[in-house]
Amino acid sequence: MTSSVRADVVADPSGTLLALDFDGTLAHIVDDPTQAYAHHRSVEALERLGSVLGQVAIVTGRPVEQALELGGFEGLSGLDELVIYGQYGAERWDARQGRMDDSRRPGEIERLADLLPGWLAERGASHVRIEDKGLAIAVHTRGVAPELLDTLAAPLAALAAELGLAVEPGRQVIEMRAAGSDKGDAVRALVAALPARQVIFAGDDLGDLPAFDAVDELRTTGVGGLLICSASAEQDALVSRADLVLDGPDEVATWLEDLADEF
Repeated sequence: MTSSVRADVVADPSGTLLALDFDGTLAHIVDDPTQAYAHHRSVEALERLGSVLGQVAIVTGRPVEQALELGGFEGLSGLDELVIYGQYGAERWDARQGRMDDSRRPGEIERLADLLPGWLAERGASHVRIEDKGLAIAVHTRGVAPELLDTLAAPLAALAAELGLAVEPGRQVIEMRAAGSDKGDAVRALVAALPARQVIFAGDDLGDLPAFDAVDELRTTGVGGLLICSASAEQDALVSRADLVLDGPDEVATWLEDLADEF
């Protein structure tokens, strides 16, 4: 399947959607998420691919502004048609128009932002890192208190449910956001807009499973699909679902370079 879809991509680049997650796929996971810069070789390869493929897109849990800053994508000549779906599809940015669709901060997130510091302190977890994404709030334990992740998971899920929020567990992070959109919805929208005859999606974590589901559904309608897992020792949920397993962002960068060399 991997070789046949790749051959279709080379034969029909304008009918191809290439969509990638950011953290853990284009960028290494680091203790401080504000320092998770995209792999420079991946960005250079995407510049080359952007001029030949029908659509290159980033589909991430990060806010669009963070993805732009850490990826350095804005203004790159080969990515002048880049689309970024941020916060699991709640935000959309289009390089052609240089603007982002506005999304209002839900009241439930505002309430969570008020409650969370005291809630964590009551549980002896005030030292974990809180990341306020505007439309979502994430609790990070990486580099601070990784042993607390399992302890906090169920209580945070209960708190989110009480507020009517969805939970996105990840690699040493638990994110709470408004329900209603996911990465699968973003992939479907991108495929329909092109329209794509084949789609490649690469991801690394549980939040990417809806995108994997979307590609599998699209396959049943005749759209070619290639699912890539950027693997890590921390998360293996995507491995059995993937057509191709790569060893983290370094190997993703090499794969993107090899694909760009085909044109």
